Amino acid sequence: MTDLLSEVLEAHGGLQRWNRFTAVTATIVSDGELFTGKGLPQDLQPRRMTVALHEEHASVSPFGAPGQHTDFTAGRIAIERADGTVVAERLDPRKAFTGHTRETPWDPLDRAYFNGYALWTYLTTPFLAVMKGMGVEEADPWDESPTERWRHLRVTFPDAIASHSTVQDFYFGDDGLLRRHDYHVDIAGGFAAAQYVHDIEEADGIKFPTRRRAYLRRPDGRPDHDHVMVGIDLSDVHYA
Repeated sequence: MTDLLSEVLEAHGGLQRWNRFTAVTATIVSDGELFTGKGLPQDLQPRRMTVALHEEHASVSPFGAPGQHTDFTAGRIAIERADGTVVAERLDPRKAFTGHTRETPWDPLDRAYFNGYALWTYLTTPFLAVMKGMGVEEADPWDESPTERWRHLRVTFPDAIASHSTVQDFYFGDDGLLRRHDYHVDIAGGFAAAQYVHDIEEADGIKFPTRRRAYLRRPDGRPDHDHVMVGIDLSDVHYA
């Protein structure tokens, strides 16, 4: 574990406290150009997200219709009813995105898969960095402004964990709290994203951002503020 990672984990509530919990639930509202471009514009309806903290498993409800929810793992995505009836299912869902570009339309299972891995990643950051198979190194800092320099962790994800891209970059302020998260969206043509996070809150001793905005990332690393690809607002967060 790097010195920076140790500082970051402590700033977000500490690994000992994190390990007391097994899941987190949150109300989410999401929208953005990515979903509109995929033919699935968001309706801004609040939804309830549940994420396992120590294995990759997530679910959001409602999804597609009242009484339906998703069931996500890296190897399966499904839309199910409350009684467990499977409405739609796809095994090895990553393969379905082969050849996709940023403009390729998505079906509901594509959207459900993206939601599952993306929210699992966000709601377990930064603690996911200590999971088995993760590679972590401190990389060059990022100069956000002439007066603000953010320290930088580069995380390499194992094949067993589904996420945006194998290599992702996380930037932290002097207080050790997350400021920005960079990645490529491999399932949408690999476009580069810079996700800025805001409005840090605390629940059950764990600190997390409640507002996320992912912009197209320019070749110089700067965000293109004219293109909000994904926006996510979180509220009513609880760890158990």
